[in-house]
Amino acid sequence: MSDPVHWTLVEAADAVDSGRISSRELTEACLRRIETLQPILNCFIHVDAEEALAEADAADSRRARGEPLGPLHGVPLAHKDMYYAAGRLSTCGSKIRKDFRPEESGTVMERLSVAGAVHLGGLNMSEFAVGPTGHNAHWGHCRNPWNPAHVTGGSSSGSGSAVGGRLAFAALGSDTGGSIRLPAGICGLVGIKPTQTRVSRNGVMGLSFSLDSVGPLARTVRDCARVFGIVAGHDPKDPTSSQEPVDDYEAAACRPEVKGLRIGVPTNYYYDGAADEVRALMQQSLKAFADLGAEIVEIEIPDQEHIGDLAAATMGPESGTLHHAWLRDRPEDYGPQVRARLEPGLSTPGTWYLRAQQIRPQMVRRFVENVFSRCDVLHLPTLNVPVPTVEETDLGDGPDFARMVARMTHCTRPLNYLTVPSLAVPAGFTANGLPAGFQLAGRPFGEALLFSVAAAYEAATDWTSCRPALG
Repeated sequence: MSDPVHWTLVEAADAVDSGRISSRELTEACLRRIETLQPILNCFIHVDAEEALAEADAADSRRARGEPLGPLHGVPLAHKDMYYAAGRLSTCGSKIRKDFRPEESGTVMERLSVAGAVHLGGLNMSEFAVGPTGHNAHWGHCRNPWNPAHVTGGSSSGSGSAVGGRLAFAALGSDTGGSIRLPAGICGLVGIKPTQTRVSRNGVMGLSFSLDSVGPLARTVRDCARVFGIVAGHDPKDPTSSQEPVDDYEAAACRPEVKGLRIGVPTNYYYDGAADEVRALMQQSLKAFADLGAEIVEIEIPDQEHIGDLAAATMGPESGTLHHAWLRDRPEDYGPQVRARLEPGLSTPGTWYLRAQQIRPQMVRRFVENVFSRCDVLHLPTLNVPVPTVEETDLGDGPDFARMVARMTHCTRPLNYLTVPSLAVPAGFTANGLPAGFQLAGRPFGEALLFSVAAAYEAATDWTSCRPALG
């Protein structure tokens, strides 16, 4: 038997279902790898080993009794430490909530438990999900499994590192300006930022109500589609969650097809300041799509230069409102970078915020009509420069830090304001040996098509089978 930590999530679930491996054996393999690599990667804030083994034993007992098994039965997962499970620690990556234990579980955590998943612990993250690199002043910086000198991307830093490093089979992240897609792209994974409201946010730490999205990071397109299909769908506990029917995303991932589809490529904004080697990898990925029969269409995308300001005018007041009392009473308990990003939201004019909300439906409609009348999916870089090091991005809290944040989120942030789904997909490696990737964006609630298109590319290139040599 090969080391089971290197199996895909689907392979692991099939192995437990068939009895080829027990959930306890699979969980113990993950815990051994965590013990070896946690000192290097710092991707966990807490490892709940005893609870995980108890859940694994319960999963094995259910199988032995012949009970129906869920699609994640006995498979060890771990999640960004901002997903609430009753009675379990949920630090939100902060000093302020270092001892917080919620009384109720979030809906997505309950759905994963019903599907049979084993919970390994809470993953490192940028403090309060503020930060695109994975720096954390309280719990230590998270490290990239492909090269620990480099960043993981943030704010779902531990999710990218743990899944990329084969410490867990999948992980939930959250995405307010790129925080699923950046760690996925930077750690060589597949990650979905769904349509706004596609997944319940009940029992999930909030940052910016109008921009936050919940979604998984996983090793393959099918793995990601399976987890996403479990957590997606309306939740009465979150009245903002959509009642739009949930597609069979895993079936879409198993039916890869791009022949005759139009893949749009932006002629403006997304390649501003792009590195030549990233451009070359993007062109190689587009050639792969063309070889599969897709039509590549160049598109000028409206309004992108202004959307960053509109997203900032949205996130600032919303995050400032959530943190107002702590910023007033406990400012010293924030890391300096996080405090520097949150405090301006307290003084953003209400007229700016209301204007950003007022024109948002018009901007979304204009984007969807202009782009998706000319293509079926949009192809964009995830990060248009090579992955930087931790040292290069450790810039204090001044202007250089602000410019770095803008650079890191340049390609991801607009899609949060525009509400549309976006799937990050691996696309090779830059000269520094770190992963690079692209995003596929689609119409609202068009995630199934994104999974199908990505699966076709995955089958043709197989970048998702690559794994870091670490450990």
